[in-house]
Amino acid sequence: MKILVCISNVPDTTSKINFAEGDTKFDSNGVQFVINPNDEFGLTRAMWFKEKQAATVHVATVGLASSESTIRKALAIGADEATRVDMEPTNGLAVATQLAKIIKDGAYDLVIAGRESIDYNGGMVPGIIAAQLNYNFVNTCIGLEIEGEKVTATREIDGGKETLSTELPLIIGGQKGLVEESDLRIPNMRGIMMARQKKLNVVPVQEMTNGSEDLKFEKPAPKGAVKLVNANNLSELIDLLHNEAKAI
Repeated sequence: MKILVCISNVPDTTSKINFAEGDTKFDSNGVQFVINPNDEFGLTRAMWFKEKQAATVHVATVGLASSESTIRKALAIGADEATRVDMEPTNGLAVATQLAKIIKDGAYDLVIAGRESIDYNGGMVPGIIAAQLNYNFVNTCIGLEIEGEKVTATREIDGGKETLSTELPLIIGGQKGLVEESDLRIPNMRGIMMARQKKLNVVPVQEMTNGSEDLKFEKPAPKGAVKLVNANNLSELIDLLHNEAKAI
């Protein structure tokens, strides 16, 4: 089985986010970047298939040279080979189109992507890839078992879980639950040394249409000051909820 894990290079959630150039660009100065958490769950599951079923695991990202430390971490965790599309990933359609070409050229049986990245939170890339390649698709996936060409996948739905039966080739949008957090892997020294010898392909951008572009960013408005109301003054509370908060 040949597996591709799609990796996003995203800001660590502890980083302070700012924008530049009139709030039209993300300011990466001083920001620590990591593997997108949803992708990390998928990578760990792929490593299980490598160890238990002798699968080949490749990783791919769309990003500039600055993202190579993140993809090298994926190689250190145990992926066999990596590909980087030399493009800034600011548009979901563009990212999906670049990854779809890699998947088609590599004839992958299983593609594991995160259901969304934690930077733009678009949640569209896995679905677009599946549509472009006519692959079976399971989103919000929290369980995955494969026997030959047969796949049993569990996904999270409103109010519960749903178990599906499908076949390869398949793309999933994975998330927390695909593996336990305690099973996530940290590269060891041997893995880091071996990653330096593994192949990292850098490929040019193929021509495509972005479909949309981001015009401006803004941070959420700061929370207002808390207004305390005496517990015995119910009429004031009702008045505030009705006329100021517009909650009733």
